[in-house]
Amino acid sequence: MGKFWLTAISLSLLLLAKFTVGVVGMGLPEHPRLLFNRKGITQLKERINRYDWAKAQWDVLKRRADAALKETVNLPPRGGNWLLYYACPKHGASLRTGKQVGEWQWEHFCPVDNERLLSDPMKPERDYDGVVIMGVHWQYANLVRDLGIVYQVTGDRRYAEKAKEILLAYAERYLSYPLHDIRGKPQIGGGRVGPQTLEESVWLIPMAQGADLIWEMLTESERQTLAQKLFLPAAKGVILPHKLPYKPGTQVRAHNIQCWKNSAVGLVGFLLGDKELIREAIDNPEQGYWTQMRKGVSPDGVWWEGAWGYHFYTLSALWHLTEAARNCGIDLYGNELKRMFDAPFKFMMPNWRLPAFNDSTEVALLTEIGFARFGVTQPIYELAYARYRKPIYGQYLSRGERRSDFALWFGVGDLPEPKPLHWRSANYPASGYAILARGEGEQATWLCLKYGPHGGWHGHPDKLNFVLYARGQVLAIDPGVAPYSLPIYTGWYKTTLAHNTLVVDETNQKPAEGKCLAFGSQRKVDFVLADAGDIYDGVEFRRAIALLNGDAIVIVDRVRCRSERLLDLALHLKGQWASVPEGTTWTPPNKDGYRHLTDAKIRQVGGKANLAINAHQRLRVDVTVVSDSSLELITALGVGPGGTTDQVPTVILRRKSQDLTVAWGISLSGQPLELVMDAAKGKAAELTSVRVSLPSGEVVSLLIDFNKGIVRVR
Repeated sequence: MGKFWLTAISLSLLLLAKFTVGVVGMGLPEHPRLLFNRKGITQLKERINRYDWAKAQWDVLKRRADAALKETVNLPPRGGNWLLYYACPKHGASLRTGKQVGEWQWEHFCPVDNERLLSDPMKPERDYDGVVIMGVHWQYANLVRDLGIVYQVTGDRRYAEKAKEILLAYAERYLSYPLHDIRGKPQIGGGRVGPQTLEESVWLIPMAQGADLIWEMLTESERQTLAQKLFLPAAKGVILPHKLPYKPGTQVRAHNIQCWKNSAVGLVGFLLGDKELIREAIDNPEQGYWTQMRKGVSPDGVWWEGAWGYHFYTLSALWHLTEAARNCGIDLYGNELKRMFDAPFKFMMPNWRLPAFNDSTEVALLTEIGFARFGVTQPIYELAYARYRKPIYGQYLSRGERRSDFALWFGVGDLPEPKPLHWRSANYPASGYAILARGEGEQATWLCLKYGPHGGWHGHPDKLNFVLYARGQVLAIDPGVAPYSLPIYTGWYKTTLAHNTLVVDETNQKPAEGKCLAFGSQRKVDFVLADAGDIYDGVEFRRAIALLNGDAIVIVDRVRCRSERLLDLALHLKGQWASVPEGTTWTPPNKDGYRHLTDAKIRQVGGKANLAINAHQRLRVDVTVVSDSSLELITALGVGPGGTTDQVPTVILRRKSQDLTVAWGISLSGQPLELVMDAAKGKAAELTSVRVSLPSGEVVSLLIDFNKGIVRVR
């Protein structure tokens, strides 16, 4: 059996014995009191009777419940595997599940080349059947909740009986599921149903909500069985013993996983009337709800990890606890939570999508799902509007169809009409984003410079990276993220080279926090100047960006080093090459980032070069580069958000030197910008001037004092 296995199980049982308390009353209201209270059930019934959109979603929910009445409860024979293993090891694309080929076995296909992949339960990273099994566990949990809702609305005990059947089946099976983590090891941090306390929590929450909805029709013996064999072992024996690291001096301030754990533990506490569990979830000074909100939410409202997928994933975790607490007379709807709901409207691109910074893909605000792992976007604002009644939330909801469970559960009947959006520049120093924007609607021009906190484990080494959006699409991209289990995640997506920023000596930047030195507007030109911080020893990198108009952007980079270094400035533009200077074949080094470049060519350029990208049939992006002296220009194809088959034109400006000053002119008008740069050298001379001739004939001059942090427009 193994000494380590016995140690882990013994510790789990010891902690369970230590924490187990009686199911005692604590002045809580009658059941239900988690997803809904009695008033919430009444409002739900009224919503269904009054509004067509609510009735339509109710019909969907009831059909699911009706279908479940005919199905036999057949729980999986084991716990599930890590969702992020469900990806093609060759292409990085999420797998597609085919037909069932055996008992708890399925076909699995890569969507890129349709290769059939076999599952191997002996190798966690190839246990694809285990991932599908995890989905089955989640389906059962959500079904318990849905059956409970239908029972509360209709009063038909058949739905409650089916929910009870599933709950009691899990109560009999739960403790026989081996504790396991994502590597299959029986240790604290893993789960029984899921491979982590995260998945265990995501599963336990709807199980508790569903049990609460049918609690009144359970016998006392059945309640005790569920408490002692399911809910308390999960909360106190699996979830609570796992302590996430919060080490002084590290960048870990809060954790999205802890928010899921708090909600799961808190809901079990409110379900069973367990004061200790409620205290742990809300008031634990190291990991409770209030600590997570205080440490995790920036003054700008951005979740501290800086990845928009995880921002919404955290919101998806928090609301279960805030609603249960509200139903039990505890108000958790504080300013931090409201700031989290506000933040996406500050940082979204004109297409109502959030940029793919750090460990996130782009997150679409006008669809139900941003990134499958990260949870709901627009529907959760049904709850936000119901609780805060902020007009922007209602206007946002009125832009989409109200076809979601959140609309059914919490939707306010009448919404305000949406208003047109005007895009303006803004700087958010707490979260470290500077936005330069101009125009109206989806055709506006929008650029975001990323200079702030690293973001902990989910941060990327990409200080002074930027994303450029214009004409309805992203032009200068951030590739986002790949499944963490795949080599390309660290080999490309989490490298500095994959981003629009500086690479030194072909290595990744250190985690760092930069700062904004100047931000403003002069003569109708918006600008930002920022310092990257301590990204490399003995290296200073500062970047100025000016939005001259909706068609013209100028970027000026200055690098200073204590000794000679190999400097690479990278730019990734979506589209196809339209025009590049002649070059010779270049073999990239076999290093992270570089090894994924293909079709690479190199050429020596004096102080100026012109390139062009066809972003789509009606948009050509012209790039003019001027430098303080000669450099090497490398063009290649990098990897885009879609994986290895998504090839993105990549530009690298390379010089081995102690210093480098470069100006980039990006034109969207169909004609290149003309740039003339004068970069003074020497320690005392830090002024750089760039004269820009626009296709219209207008001339704009930028004067940048990188040392003093001053930008002037003439």
